[in-house]
Amino acid sequence: MKIIKTMAFGMGLVLSAQVSQAADSGFTLETVNPEADRVALQNYFKKRFPDSELSDYVNGIYAVDSSSREQWEEIEEFPPYEFAVEEGEALFNTSFANGKGYADCFENGGVGIRHNFPYWSKDEGTVKTLEMEINECREANGESPLKWSKGDIAKISAYMAWTSRDQVVDVKIPEDDTRAMAAYLDGKKFFYAKRGQLNLSCANCHVQGANIRIRADLPSPQLGHTTHFPVFRSKWGALGTLHRRYSGCHKDSRSQPLKPQTETFRNLEYFQSYMNNGLVINGPGARK
Repeated sequence: MKIIKTMAFGMGLVLSAQVSQAADSGFTLETVNPEADRVALQNYFKKRFPDSELSDYVNGIYAVDSSSREQWEEIEEFPPYEFAVEEGEALFNTSFANGKGYADCFENGGVGIRHNFPYWSKDEGTVKTLEMEINECREANGESPLKWSKGDIAKISAYMAWTSRDQVVDVKIPEDDTRAMAAYLDGKKFFYAKRGQLNLSCANCHVQGANIRIRADLPSPQLGHTTHFPVFRSKWGALGTLHRRYSGCHKDSRSQPLKPQTETFRNLEYFQSYMNNGLVINGPGARK
């Protein structure tokens, strides 16, 4: 136990050093330019995979790997998330004990709004995700919050994503609030910072390593990453939220995973979702 604790402490020091190094690599509030980042990412993948349509990146690895796509298209004929969406609709339309429901908490009754998440809340000074607001809606109406990663919250989120299919992602970073830009920058730093025993960053797998086999897996491109969540993974046998996947990636890199909906993960989602502006929502999705 002492050895494990010592290793964990050492890894924490290494991670801190890596994050500090990333912070000194030119990612500053004075130089960060989200729109330039988004265009650069698109251009990178256009050059890397010239035969793939930009709009197709909402389909993850299936946008760039034809053999995987054939199997996925067969799965989509009878999508494994179909029943979960129906259950999510029923849950969404079930009234709370006080007579109100989820529709009372969201703009447009919660229908067709997924493309606007996550967003920057100027009043609260933080990034708000869809799952975060689902639980806030429950608590505001006297209900207990749902577990973050799977189960009912994933089903409700999946239904709300389903009602937003083909809506264009439109994540905004208010120019009059430097805190919003700082949150975006924090998410960007986290994406490019190396961590864990394998010394990997998100970018190592999903930018440079996209469609390059890691054992039996083909990492998906960063572009389009958030458009198709929640996702039904064969590995899980159920729906999972984006933050469940974040935690899984941490474990895969032998890094200590953060808890879902922490500020760091929400900022990461903010950064990644902005990269997808101009693409469309096509969640929920099915993946291996």
